[in-house]
Amino acid sequence: MYNLIKKFLFRYPPENIHHSVMRGMKTIYSLPLGKSVLNAFCGVKTRGLERELFGLKFSNPVGLAAGFDKDAKYIDELACLGFGFVEIGTVTPLPQPGNEQPRLFRLPEDKALINRMGFNNEGAPAAARRLQRKKSNIIVGGNIGKNKITPNEEAVSDYEKCFHALYDVVDYFVVNVSSPNTPNLRALQEKEPLKQLLHHLQVLNTQKPRLKPILLKIAPDLTTEQLDDIIEIIKETQLAGIVATNTTISRAGLKTPAAEVNDIGAGGLSGLPVKRKATEVIRYIHTNSQGTIPIIAVGGIFTAEDAQEKLDAGASLVQVYTGFIYEGPAIVKKICAGLRQ
Repeated sequence: MYNLIKKFLFRYPPENIHHSVMRGMKTIYSLPLGKSVLNAFCGVKTRGLERELFGLKFSNPVGLAAGFDKDAKYIDELACLGFGFVEIGTVTPLPQPGNEQPRLFRLPEDKALINRMGFNNEGAPAAARRLQRKKSNIIVGGNIGKNKITPNEEAVSDYEKCFHALYDVVDYFVVNVSSPNTPNLRALQEKEPLKQLLHHLQVLNTQKPRLKPILLKIAPDLTTEQLDDIIEIIKETQLAGIVATNTTISRAGLKTPAAEVNDIGAGGLSGLPVKRKATEVIRYIHTNSQGTIPIIAVGGIFTAEDAQEKLDAGASLVQVYTGFIYEGPAIVKKICAGLRQ
């Protein structure tokens, strides 16, 4: 059925239809039997799929990646779709509109998306206020970044503000220094600035009533030398783990005509074309850290087989985003059923 609905949805601009569909789901959830209907169609039988990681108990290993619910507006509704956890953001200290529209594009032939959203969000304090009102007990991660106007030399301050704003309302943090859509952000992945940033956050963490897991989200475009540096820094700063991977700036191997891709322009590519590279990065980190660094996998996960590939490579949990767009609201139920088998 979703394949028929998708043909209709894909006639409209991606960002516009995203907001319309999510508002519609919120309306269904608010109806007297709405929650029961969503659970009936998309709910997941969690027995045998539970995971314990970072001191947290996940009902199942399939989460929603950051970028889908940037401002924590749909946490309870998404919980009804079976997700084991939801990652909000990326949020920044101050609200910002992001880049000019259009900034989200579909590549149906490749089962992919290109986005240059630019951390559009209403700010960390606004997301925190919404999370204080959530009713479900789903695990929530907070993906944090810096404002576009903040120079890299002052980036640590932005991440600190987000950390303080979200500390009481999220279960774990993800430090995003790997988005290609904020100018110069990826420079923070270099060894010294990254070490300084993560060390500072961990110091703040130790000053809180209890430690919250802090993870680092990395790009799929890093060299092996950079990955080695990442492994060293994670161990040195005692970070909880890694989210691998973000979107790629590569356009290699696409089926979509090159002229069409060129017309779209800059942005991060996600979906099926990232699948192989993301798995390679996960396997490299897992192998070269002797399995000591927990990994949340994201990148090209559409089916249970895709998820199992990531788990076999060394991941402990997986996240979907583009797969959710192409496969529909039952994706978690289908993946979990396949994993259980």
